[in-house]
Amino acid sequence: MQFFISILFTLKFITLPPDSNATVVAPTTSFDLRQDVISVPNFKTQEQMDFVFNTQVYQLGCDTMPNVIFWRRIMKLHKDSALFNTPADRNILSKTHINQWEGKDIAQKSCFKDSLRDCYCLDDSAKILLTNGKSFFYDFEKASANFHRGINDFIANGVDPWYAQAILMIESPNKLQKSNAGAYGSFQLMKDVARLFGLKVNKHIDERANFDRSAYAASSLIKKICIPKTRQILDSLGITGYQENELWFRLLVMHSYHAGAGNVRKALFTFRPTAGDMNLIYTLWHTETKQFRSASQNYSQLVLAALLEVNEKFKMAPHQLIIEPKSKESALR
Repeated sequence: MQFFISILFTLKFITLPPDSNATVVAPTTSFDLRQDVISVPNFKTQEQMDFVFNTQVYQLGCDTMPNVIFWRRIMKLHKDSALFNTPADRNILSKTHINQWEGKDIAQKSCFKDSLRDCYCLDDSAKILLTNGKSFFYDFEKASANFHRGINDFIANGVDPWYAQAILMIESPNKLQKSNAGAYGSFQLMKDVARLFGLKVNKHIDERANFDRSAYAASSLIKKICIPKTRQILDSLGITGYQENELWFRLLVMHSYHAGAGNVRKALFTFRPTAGDMNLIYTLWHTETKQFRSASQNYSQLVLAALLEVNEKFKMAPHQLIIEPKSKESALR
């Protein structure tokens, strides 16, 4: 999470994260935090674990969006391969092996891209991107090992567990690592954000590596900063009457978690949406400001792609669900 905002330092109501033996009471919310939580078998142990499953992603047709389909392909593609695509709609033009592409000179590369433009009737100046496979990074089986723990850590802090699973799927799903911006841990927290919510980060210890304390900080950030700021932005646009468990709202909060609410506000005010729905999110994918660029535009696309991929891995996609056939007796009634 490449997120830093100075307003964090003005908060006076932050409390230290609970100790491992402390009792946490979740505050009242407008909806049941466990409404989307189901039980599924763990990949390795086969023991039952909590999993967040919501059908909105299918009901709203997100699985048919070209951008989402593209990122699903990238998530399953080996790092030795890459896809040529158009940046606006992520239409896949061709696939190549990285070594073969790097073996071409500048003239050959230019000629190949021109041939793609001709083949797909694109404008001569149309931009074509080459995106490498990321299957090594999006290790969802490894990431899912932390779903149960993250879901319950968020619920204990009174936060929608959908966010826990979404963050674990895309921020650091294969291993603990540090981003170029300095974010670290399963929830990719910046140092100052972690410290603000009571985590120790110094030369000797970095509690961002502690899953439960990091989960507390991430859920507190969402509860005390991201959600309230997102509501304020929507209020300023005159958007009301929504539910906070609607998919578009959750995705917008995720954008605030990643890019910062101030940058999300600036992006939204370039097109001033009048309604809260998925069209707001889709428009945000094509909106660019100084601090809201490609990585920010792609963020909710990655969330949706990961949701669909993980659902399939747990055999929860609609086409994988087995519907028991009606008996002859019930069919005659």
